[in-house]
Amino acid sequence: MKIDILTIFPDFFRGPLDYGIVRRARETGLVEIGIHDLRAFTKDKHRTVDDRPFGGGEGMVLKPEPIFECLESLDDVASRDARLSVSARQSVILLSAQGRRLDQALAARLSALGRIVLICGRYEGVDERISEHLADREVSIGDYVLSGGELGAAVIIDTVTRLIPGAVGNQNSTQQESFTESFAEAEFAGEGASATLRADAPSSTCVSGGLLDYPHYTRPADYRGMAVPEVLMNGNHEQIRTWRRKTALAKTLRNRPDLLERVRLTDEDEGLLAQIEMEAAKLVQDSDGDGAGSVSTED
Repeated sequence: MKIDILTIFPDFFRGPLDYGIVRRARETGLVEIGIHDLRAFTKDKHRTVDDRPFGGGEGMVLKPEPIFECLESLDDVASRDARLSVSARQSVILLSAQGRRLDQALAARLSALGRIVLICGRYEGVDERISEHLADREVSIGDYVLSGGELGAAVIIDTVTRLIPGAVGNQNSTQQESFTESFAEAEFAGEGASATLRADAPSSTCVSGGLLDYPHYTRPADYRGMAVPEVLMNGNHEQIRTWRRKTALAKTLRNRPDLLERVRLTDEDEGLLAQIEMEAAKLVQDSDGDGAGSVSTED
């Protein structure tokens, strides 16, 4: 995959791209990343990349000329119409607070492309003609406002790169993480690929299926009186799988209940959720009972 970054702060990327999986992917040739300084495409002596918006308003807006000319200088970038076709393997992405929120499904689709260009906005945004006539999609990494698109670009690069086959040592690990919709992957890979993934998954693990990940433990088995759950050490793969699925459901219900409305739950999942809710209700009931007992004793 080739990734190009259009930015007014090229030095920003000296750190984020030089460590971990992204660095190894670059060294092995899985990913080629080009960083392009938009100021190199300005015409005035001050290398001006921004200007005040027409109609007034606070802040400055990135001008269209440097961005258009920078993109046009890149080799083999398809036209916007071609990139909007179903079979396109390229995308020019504008990092924008108004864009579609990045999620694991979008990262998976982007990882299947051969070329990505990331346009990093700054100040109050970019000239709207960038969005209308240059980029084929806008992406946001979250519902908050950053000073610029550089942090978002680094996040997208890391998220996408680790999904490229060969970037991670054990590729199965990318299929068994939070938000990975292995049971509903038809949107991206088709039902056949989904079925293959389920069949190949180790019997003692539990893929995310769009939920938060299950808890992980390692040695020592007992640390300062905090013991690893016994079920993880008994060697019963089916019990381990069920425990992991149940704890993933419980964590999702507690921290991100919205995800439960978006994933495809099995009959087993529904049964485990019912158990979780019953156990939670019993804890509340027992707690209320203890409180009542304490009050009556004092009376």
